[in-house]
Amino acid sequence: MSTTSKLPERLTGANFLLEETDPSSVFTREDLSLEEKQMSETAARFMEKEVLPRLDALEHQEDGLALKLFKQASELGLLAIEFPEEHGGLGMHKRASIGVSEQLSRLGGFGITCGAHSGIGSQPLIYFGTPEQKAKYLPRLATGELMAAYCLSEAGSGSDALGMKTKAVLSPDGKHYILNGVKMWITNAAWADLFTVFAKVDGEHVSAFLVEKNFPGVSTGAEEHKLGIKTSSTRRLVLEDVAVPVENLLGEVGKGAYIAFNILNFGRYSLAAGVVGAARDQIRHSAKYAMERHQFGRPIGSFGLIQDKLAGMASKIYAAESATYRTAGLIDEVFEHGEMLDSMKPNFPRALDEFAIECSALKFRCTEIGFEVADESIQIHGGFGFTEEFPAARALRDSRINRIFEGTNEINRLFIPATLMRRDQRDRFPLMKTALALSLKRLFLRGPSDSGDVLKNALATLANAKKLVFLFAGTAGRKFGKKIIEEQEVLGALSDIIADLYLAESGVLRAMKARAKAGSATAHTDLAVLYVNDYVVGFESHARRLLEVCVEPKDVISQLSEARKLLGWQPLNTTALRRKVAQTVCDRGGCTV
Repeated sequence: MSTTSKLPERLTGANFLLEETDPSSVFTREDLSLEEKQMSETAARFMEKEVLPRLDALEHQEDGLALKLFKQASELGLLAIEFPEEHGGLGMHKRASIGVSEQLSRLGGFGITCGAHSGIGSQPLIYFGTPEQKAKYLPRLATGELMAAYCLSEAGSGSDALGMKTKAVLSPDGKHYILNGVKMWITNAAWADLFTVFAKVDGEHVSAFLVEKNFPGVSTGAEEHKLGIKTSSTRRLVLEDVAVPVENLLGEVGKGAYIAFNILNFGRYSLAAGVVGAARDQIRHSAKYAMERHQFGRPIGSFGLIQDKLAGMASKIYAAESATYRTAGLIDEVFEHGEMLDSMKPNFPRALDEFAIECSALKFRCTEIGFEVADESIQIHGGFGFTEEFPAARALRDSRINRIFEGTNEINRLFIPATLMRRDQRDRFPLMKTALALSLKRLFLRGPSDSGDVLKNALATLANAKKLVFLFAGTAGRKFGKKIIEEQEVLGALSDIIADLYLAESGVLRAMKARAKAGSATAHTDLAVLYVNDYVVGFESHARRLLEVCVEPKDVISQLSEARKLLGWQPLNTTALRRKVAQTVCDRGGCTV
């Protein structure tokens, strides 16, 4: 029997598509407690004092240096934020880890090293381990005495993770599972002490195992020569007749997919948080350079096209950051409710699964924003940006991997509509019911709004965009039926609309909350409205791509025109707004809030 009904509606996944959200209920960066802010400040001081001064040595993989700094970060408690207190952790909320992730990710490779340990490396054990397993490993993982790694991908099964070939067979005496196989792209492989390895028992049942590096038969390949994140270790993990005690089976035989994919939900969320931090760092460097670099007798930050870049970077970071903190708040609240997903899986925390759609949206949109910001940073720096003398080149190299791991952005784009359809079939989300109602009754849609309040107008536009999501989903569903799963371009366009909608709405809700608290929040409003304006422009492009496949050619233009009318967004003088935002970015030396 499902326990879904026990949670408040606003704490159910993808509910942002169905309901209007009260701005006061949304968690924002401004809501962090003093203790949570202090954790971020500790991480910032650590990066400034210990890590960034050793940048060149880290990038050239000076022997032992990354591991030494990892242990220093552990000693400061930076990697044990979400570890349970009873096992040596701080037992803090997920939102407390965002600021730390943002700081550590200022050096992409080091951030990945720490994140892979405290996130996907340790969380399978935290959420699915037995009391004995937790007692044995978690205290040492929390202090950094041990380092963790997550081993899912293989050479022949990247995105198709369940196509893995690594095999586990129970030994004749029933005391061990014998593992054979090769895992690819394993972060922390050279340094990790404990690997969460996914293998098929008897070549059939996906299961998870806790494998120590000192088990006979465990070895690693050579370091991969990577484009970026050079500070981190990435190698193959080779398993040759490795005898793993049956006590090290994580969860149950055949339940490994539950563990793998739901831990990845949190991995995607954590990745987005790190990306935001790296982007914030790049806009700081870009603003500083734009004011120091003079051409034609004036700082380049005073030129319109440079201002356009700075404003675009700032609005994207604001939206991405707003959505990340919003999601952290939602996950934390579900954990506080103590809900389980289903009585058939009593040890399966609901928060792992509930916001999978939001986590995928964050993963692919935030990582793309991170790359866009890094790319614009290089352009602002000009020729210097293309050299290793300035941090922009490294940031671009480091940011590129983010669109590939934790599930490629293409896989995450397909995941969102596929998950909505699965939840619809299980009565967890009324996808087709809502789509059918809208296709029969257009009056569900509001008309254009002009209340004189730009944030309320933005929220009204996004409310109509939500209705159009269901309208388009219904159109695609009627066109292709069950074969819709093969129409990846259509699903991708729908995901783009949904993900960017989530970011845009998160920014508006944050701005409204800030305004309600302070009486005025001009910087918040400017950033949120600018992102909504760009969202509306992009909406038409995605809608066109979808409708061109789903309706007759003669109807595409008329339906696009109708969608534009129903959105009700009034064009802005975005040039003036961008100049204003850019000036604030330059004045404040980076992000404006």
